[in-house]
Amino acid sequence: MAHPLLTIRGLRVGVGRGVPVEIVRGVDLDVDGGEKVGIVGESGSGKTLSMLAVLGLLPTPALRVLGGSVRLGGVELLDLDEPHLRRVRGARIAMIYQDPMSSLNPLLRVRTQIVETLVAHGVDRRRARERTREVLSQVGLRDAARVEGAFPHELSGGMLQRVMIAMALSTQPEVLIADEPTTALDVTVQEQILSLVGELQAQNRMAVVWVTHDLGVVARLVDRVAVMYAGRVVEHASTPDLFARPQHPYTAALLASLPRPGTAHRATLRQIPGSPPDPARLGSGCPYLPRCPQGDQECRVAEPDLLDRGPGRASACWKPRDRWQG
Repeated sequence: MAHPLLTIRGLRVGVGRGVPVEIVRGVDLDVDGGEKVGIVGESGSGKTLSMLAVLGLLPTPALRVLGGSVRLGGVELLDLDEPHLRRVRGARIAMIYQDPMSSLNPLLRVRTQIVETLVAHGVDRRRARERTREVLSQVGLRDAARVEGAFPHELSGGMLQRVMIAMALSTQPEVLIADEPTTALDVTVQEQILSLVGELQAQNRMAVVWVTHDLGVVARLVDRVAVMYAGRVVEHASTPDLFARPQHPYTAALLASLPRPGTAHRATLRQIPGSPPDPARLGSGCPYLPRCPQGDQECRVAEPDLLDRGPGRASACWKPRDRWQG
């Protein structure tokens, strides 16, 4: 049986000097070559921090990896020093960020930024200039010559996001992490960007990890979903299984908050009561208990590990779905 391309085991991230507060608390995730995986959860659940830790891009010293393993094709990334990590980051695994305007250097032309990325990974400068034009055209920028000579402030939000995608794809990575890549864009441009990444994934057969709070994106674009809450994965399953029969009350609540085809215009949508927990004040029980309609005394005693709920799926809940009330 083939090993996953990307394997994350027990990843822990802490914040603060001295005794750190754990805000990513033992994340496990596998991503196969060519697979599309979604990571969903509310803001603050640890989605983005987990992926930044994978890439070695946590802002230090405030945030740091406390433990765990991240292996890409058998190479332990957490053991690499910065020079060796740079050879992997951007070449074998790349990331598209939420806000392209803050991710691109405003003082450098687009061409310069993509060319320098390629040169840093060993591409001849002349070939790097050719490749820059190729990838800008590949992501649907019709006037690639004008775009590559532009400064970031001269381009629209949708064009900037396409530039970021082009930069990420320029090195032909095996894994692409897309961190809420359409958050700052209008609905029409969002649709274009989502379709574009889906088409490029199919063409290049790269693995894509979608980090999002949008379950609509998940339903359309990924094969498998990991749901995060309070710094942990609390459920993982194939996309059809997750939407048909969620096995964690938090997942069920997320799905219940979505508008349905028959939802009336301006109708009040269901909300999850309460707020996510403070990572510094987690007790011994399940972090979701104060918001959970299924909680009982067992949930106060200990936090459950991911428990098997059938082929290819697991949830961190003491109660199987058939024991839920209501």
